[in-house]
This record gives sequence, structure tokens and C-alpha cells, in this order.
Amino acid sequence: MSAEYKFEGWVASDNLSVRGQMVWGEFEPKKWEEHDVDIEIICCGVCGSDIHTLASGWEPTLYPCVVGHEIVGKAVRVGKDVKNIKVGDRVGVGAQAGSCLKPSCADCSAGQEAYCNGPESVNTYGSVYPDNKGTSYGGYSTYNRTHNHFVFKIPDALASTDAAPMLCGGVTVYSPLKENGCGPGKRVGVIGIGGLGHFALLFAKALGADEVVGISRKAEKKGDALKLGADRYIATDDDEDWANRNVRTLDLIISTVSSEHMPLEKYLGLLKIKGSYIQVG
Repeated sequence: MSAEYKFEGWVASDNLSVRGQMVWGEFEPKKWEEHDVDIEIICCGVCGSDIHTLASGWEPTLYPCVVGHEIVGKAVRVGKDVKNIKVGDRVGVGAQAGSCLKPSCADCSAGQEAYCNGPESVNTYGSVYPDNKGTSYGGYSTYNRTHNHFVFKIPDALASTDAAPMLCGGVTVYSPLKENGCGPGKRVGVIGIGGLGHFALLFAKALGADEVVGISRKAEKKGDALKLGADRYIATDDDEDWANRNVRTLDLIISTVSSEHMPLEKYLGLLKIKGSYIQVG
């Protein structure tokens, strides 16, 4: 079967592409397999990882490259081995497009596919599939092809533009909140009210935490934090005694920022005995 559509997108050919020097062009997706889903893209979120990849900021990027890993679109072709998706479904793809999925893999069998370190572990863009199956290309394009295991249905009540950033930024904070028991009876602090932090506030409140506390250096983000669900706010630069005022008040802290100037020992002092501190981002 040959698809009646073209895979086209904003193609980066070198690290100058980070300055906007990408070219719209056609690319060859991975070789079709019957566990795959082709997605006609509706929208794709923006992540800092896209910028780093375009610039070869972490390591040399495999050019040509099409970035974008917060993908929402409509399934237009579904392999015969796919059971969870049907043609016409609105679906999403996050930052991962493949792993070994073998029962013998401790990570995949435990639902921790992101930790699989085999050659089958593939990012949504910029990775090479084993066995000459091709290269992965991301969501700043017309279509995406991904293994169905990494394709998720989007609930009807959720707008595509709201769902897209949840597929990377959202899950980055949702996972540690869920894994560490965020919910009734817990008091949760969120350090950094930026792209990740705003999701952490929303999710902590939605999960039913007794108290959600926004924490940032300046008071200027207090209004936003309260609108997003925070019950109170700590501005560490504006209250010299903030650490003493809040000692042992939190069960869980999600930190979305990292700096050598962060007063980590003071943040840890906010935790109750046996509390948890998770660094993300």
C-alpha cells in the first residue's frame, strides 16, 4: 500500500537552522510496519529540546532533522497489528517513538519504556531505527509515523492545542506527582512557575492535594500561581525569613528549575520527615 500523501516539514540541515534557517521540504519517514500509525498533524507544541537539537546543543544532531515532539493529529493509516487506534481517531505522540517492548526487558515490562537502553529505543525525532528502517522525524510537519504503543488517544473534551504541550511538559511533572502520591492528605510545593511549573500547579490541585504552594524568587508571579491553583505563594527574594516560616510544611516538592545559586538546603528544610524532593526538567 502506498500512502496518498506526502511527508513534508520544516527541515533543518545544520546548526544554523536554530536561527530560523529551516527549509520546507519533503522527507522519507521510517519504513512502514504493521504496528505503525500515520498521523495527519493538527498542531505541535514547542519545547526547549527542539531548540537544543536544532543547534546541536547537547550532541551533534543527525541532520536533516525535523523537530517537534508534542504532536496532536488524526490517525489516517493504521497497521493491521494495531488494536488501540483506529483511522479517524484524534491522537498524540510525545517525546518517544520506540523501545524494545520485549517481555525480557525489565524497563519495558514494568511500563518504564523511557529507560530502555536498547537500539530500539527511539526519540520522536533525530534517531535512527535499527535494521535500516530509517530515521525518526518530528511534528513540525504534515504527517508523522510512529509505533502504536507510543500513540495515545486524546479525550474529546480536551482541545488539541491544550493537549499538545501535555505530551512532554505536562507528563514531565504529572508522572512524579502521581508516582509520589500527590492527592488528598498531601501538601505540595512547586519551585519555579514557568512552563513546567504551571502544569505542576494545575495537576497537583486536580489530584486533590490539601495544599499547593507556588515557590519562586519574586512576587511578580504570585497572581498567576494563584490563578493556576496554588493556595499560597512563597517569594524567596522578598521574604528573608521564608525558610523558617515554612519549615517542615510540605510532603512533596517538585522543582522545575536548577541553578548553582539555589538554596537547596532551605528548600529541603520545607519537607516533613520522609518527604520527597524531585528535580525535573
